[in-house]
Amino acid sequence: MEGLYHQTNKQVHEVQSYMGRLETSDKESVHLVENEIQARIDNIFSNLERLEILSSKEPPSKRQNAKLRVDQLKYDVQHLQTALRNFQHRRYIREQQERQREELLARTFTTNGTHKKILDVANMLGLSNTVMRLIEKRALQDKYFMIGGMILTCVIMFLVVQYLT
Repeated sequence: MEGLYHQTNKQVHEVQSYMGRLETSDKESVHLVENEIQARIDNIFSNLERLEILSSKEPPSKRQNAKLRVDQLKYDVQHLQTALRNFQHRRYIREQQERQREELLARTFTTNGTHKKILDVANMLGLSNTVMRLIEKRALQDKYFMIGGMILTCVIMFLVVQYLT
């Protein structure tokens, strides 16, 4: 039992050092390191199962201490497993954000498509082409009124400042 315990404990420390390498590895080799860590964690779990069986066969005076040591190892390995999952999740989110950013940069934005969609929605609502042309004509007239009003306001403000000061 002692030999298997020390071997398993050594493997736990090796996995911890691999976790440090995982943070510094490049994008191409990160999957290899993750697979290596997962394989080692699986091996440690199988060793822990054997250790649990062996600890129950220990003499009663040593059994409590042996179970406590095995539980501590199991706790450490579960934390390593969780850390690996968290790293994989963060990497997945980062890759997904990079893909979305690339898609947005590659996309071309046009206003003509929006205008066409508005016309399609209006047609679906049952507005006739004549009504649509009247709305567009009114929008154009409103635009001219707005520009004329802005110019008139600027002229009035200029005259007020010119003659009252």
